[in-house]
Amino acid sequence: MNSEQPPDGPDEQGTKDERDRRDGRDRPDGRDQRDSRDRGDGRDHPDGRDEQGKPIGRRVLLGTLGLGALGVLTAPTVQRGLESFLAGASDKDPTGLTGLLPNGGGFRYYSVTSSVPRKNADTYRLTVDGLVDRPATYTLAELRALPQTRMVRDVQCVTGWRVPDTPFEGVRLSRLLDAAGVRPTAGAVRFTCFDGAYSESLTLDQARRADVLVALRMRDEDLGHAHGGPVRLYVAPMYFYKSAKWLSGITVTEDVEPGYWEERGYDIDAWVGRSNGRDDEPTT
Repeated sequence: MNSEQPPDGPDEQGTKDERDRRDGRDRPDGRDQRDSRDRGDGRDHPDGRDEQGKPIGRRVLLGTLGLGALGVLTAPTVQRGLESFLAGASDKDPTGLTGLLPNGGGFRYYSVTSSVPRKNADTYRLTVDGLVDRPATYTLAELRALPQTRMVRDVQCVTGWRVPDTPFEGVRLSRLLDAAGVRPTAGAVRFTCFDGAYSESLTLDQARRADVLVALRMRDEDLGHAHGGPVRLYVAPMYFYKSAKWLSGITVTEDVEPGYWEERGYDIDAWVGRSNGRDDEPTT
């Protein structure tokens, strides 16, 4: 769920323990990722327990409820500020408690590593390689110069939370694949991230869907670091852990290679409402 994994988590990278508790499956694992993505590493638990299984104290619980009430009563600008604060705090929080705090945007912030380097327009690079005729490396400016596609869909985390009507904007992945010249032996695409740990994969047919983006913007703003910026993957019809944060590499392969959370028990084909033992409403 890297879970915002799945913090966004998994916005893209969420916790396996959360799912284990939910559906009773014996799985090894949300941000959502205690690292810094949309999923957690097992320390962020919505039932109010830390990785040691100890209950969270009464003061923390009351503070959480107070912040939730604040998000309801304050204006959108203040909500964005609270969300930004919590996102930054999650990067430096060894306890995982910030992953339990609600915020105005509805996302939770998870990560699978202890820290993630920050990239900007000067330092960011995206490589496209593997079974292609024309490998390429894109700067952020070059990605922004390509035709952009905007879509508005619900974001569904496999741990249960959903953020409705979330705009994403970016370059269709199929455009980058076509520019690279995919070879006939190719059957899948693997994605790697500059956190140094997270990975994901799609079949070539899935990767070529019109609702799969190399996203540069989210909620009509440039992607911030906590949401996987400056560039992330966005796979609209699948659970958010497929939408890898901090995207740095696109490698065309023969076969699908299980990603970070698939290696820990989650479904490779993660269609919302048709996988992972869940019956959520589809996001398409």
